[in-house]
Amino acid sequence: MPDLDTHIITALLERADALLERLATHMPAPPPAPDWGAHAFRWRAPVGTTPGWLEPVHRPHALRLADLCCIDAQRDEIDRNTRQFLAGGGANNVLLSGARGTGKSSLIKALFNTYRAQGLRLIEVDKDELKDLPRILTLLEGRDERFILYCDDLSFEAGEGSYKALKAALDGSISAPPDNVLIYATSNRRHLLPEFQRENRETHLQDGEIHHGEGVEEKISLSDRFGLWLSFQPFSQGQYLSVCRHWLTQLGARSASGADMERAALQWALRRGSRSGRTAYQFARDRAGRERLGSG
Repeated sequence: MPDLDTHIITALLERADALLERLATHMPAPPPAPDWGAHAFRWRAPVGTTPGWLEPVHRPHALRLADLCCIDAQRDEIDRNTRQFLAGGGANNVLLSGARGTGKSSLIKALFNTYRAQGLRLIEVDKDELKDLPRILTLLEGRDERFILYCDDLSFEAGEGSYKALKAALDGSISAPPDNVLIYATSNRRHLLPEFQRENRETHLQDGEIHHGEGVEEKISLSDRFGLWLSFQPFSQGQYLSVCRHWLTQLGARSASGADMERAALQWALRRGSRSGRTAYQFARDRAGRERLGSG
């Protein structure tokens, strides 16, 4: 009889082991542990059953604040805000909006390079992954470093709900955001959501005050949660040429000034349909490369 009991127990244990093995194949794999020795990261979305994780970026863009021309006022404002953040003082989430190619994202990258030695860290979060903000904030809370969550080219389409996670993280949740985290976002739209003419018809006067309709209020309420707004305007011709000269000098071009350079730079901008800092940098790279090829 004892032998029979032992046989039954052994069979049950084998069946339990087989069941556990089958269950293990459906359990989420643990995400890679964050490499806190890195200074820049990308948030990677969950893959299969594996939760999202922080992927280190070992070669971030080596931009400097000195490389950003013609946006001195915006640079000084966000630089002051970032220094306040690093000092543990009051600092705001920042929305950088306006014309494309005028240095919005470059400014954030340059700030990171300037202050990374003082404990500043940069985490790039794609718009589609904003739903993971609660998990990201949990990972960062309590750490000694100071983190900027960087959302580039942020905008939402009508009916898209992922912006609600951003609203909650900015200023709309029952739990306070960590003191060591700020959100810096860039966008071509001031209010981050598309604006339609029909929504303006809902605006009305009440006791001499302008009251927006619900559609407009919903759009304003998101951008309103950023404490600091920085606007970027299209470059004038003079500003564009100034940026061209800067990058030609930085890239070692022989012809960094003169009428021929200016004519070529303006023709380049005309073909691209844009006089922006990005266009100026692309022109300078092309011209410096042509010079090297011609002298090779």
